[in-house]
Amino acid sequence: MKVLVSFIAVLLLALIPYALVDGATSRFLFGVVIPYAAFVIFVGGMVVRVLKWASSPVPFRIPTTCGQQKSLPWIKHSKLENPSGMLGVIGRMALEVLFFRSLFRNLRTQLQDDKQLTYGEAKWLWAAGLAFHWSFLIILLRHLRFFFEQVPFPIQVLDSLDSFLQIGIPLLYMTDVILLGAVTYLFIRRVGLPHLRYISLIGDYFPLFLILGIGISGVLMRYFIKTDIVSVKVLAMGLISFHPVVANTIGVIFFIHLFLLSVLFAYFPMSKLVHMAGVFLSPTRNLANNSREKRHINPWNYPVHVHTYDEYENDFREKMKGAGLPVEKE
Repeated sequence: MKVLVSFIAVLLLALIPYALVDGATSRFLFGVVIPYAAFVIFVGGMVVRVLKWASSPVPFRIPTTCGQQKSLPWIKHSKLENPSGMLGVIGRMALEVLFFRSLFRNLRTQLQDDKQLTYGEAKWLWAAGLAFHWSFLIILLRHLRFFFEQVPFPIQVLDSLDSFLQIGIPLLYMTDVILLGAVTYLFIRRVGLPHLRYISLIGDYFPLFLILGIGISGVLMRYFIKTDIVSVKVLAMGLISFHPVVANTIGVIFFIHLFLLSVLFAYFPMSKLVHMAGVFLSPTRNLANNSREKRHINPWNYPVHVHTYDEYENDFREKMKGAGLPVEKE
């Protein structure tokens, strides 16, 4: 039911521009108003979430570690797994953000027929997650060519590397295939594993279908259903210069693609996808574990009246004696 609801929701979202994009007013709505609104919601929502996380007090060092902490000089410590300084934290965060190092070390637990609990490799999840995130990033960077009259040289290089296999006309981008394959694998894994399917919510399936819809509409627009790419670039450059022009030659498949992308951006701050920013503010990741070198005292501690045992005995001495309990003062 959760899968079906998520699929129908994304399908209905795709049908909205398909059914409504007709005249100049609807084209302006889906080509200008909705993308602007989605961008404002995305930026405002991300700022609110980041400020909320940044304002949370973290008086103690609570990094999640799996290596030897720095202590005595003759004991070798793990500089990346258990960093004691800022340089180690930067290295650990870089490996986590760029290569998903903690996910690479993730193990798969399985209960055998003889009730024996075993641990195995789970590298397919790491590979699919890494492929998905890097492909999505490269695709976003490639799309920056629509926002510049003269495409920057790094974007040209990235575009050439992505299509260096020279397959088909127009050239096939490897990231398009990898993205769709990775998202499909993540979806099949989520519905195929009973324990993972049990804990999955609509908020887990909806982003997968939404990203899959964005990818499929983009592939259809590039390889099968042609659209006026020049008019698309004029619209993109007009959006960033606040002088948008929506041409009538732009096909409806582009508005479906843009609308689904706008929904993803607007949905981003209020979903689990916001971990993109949260990973940098997680105290279990971004803190050096130097609790043996420095004592960390909670700066928000305030004087508290402590009810001592003497005061307790003074209050209840007679009752304690009546109950046969020993007292220090008769």
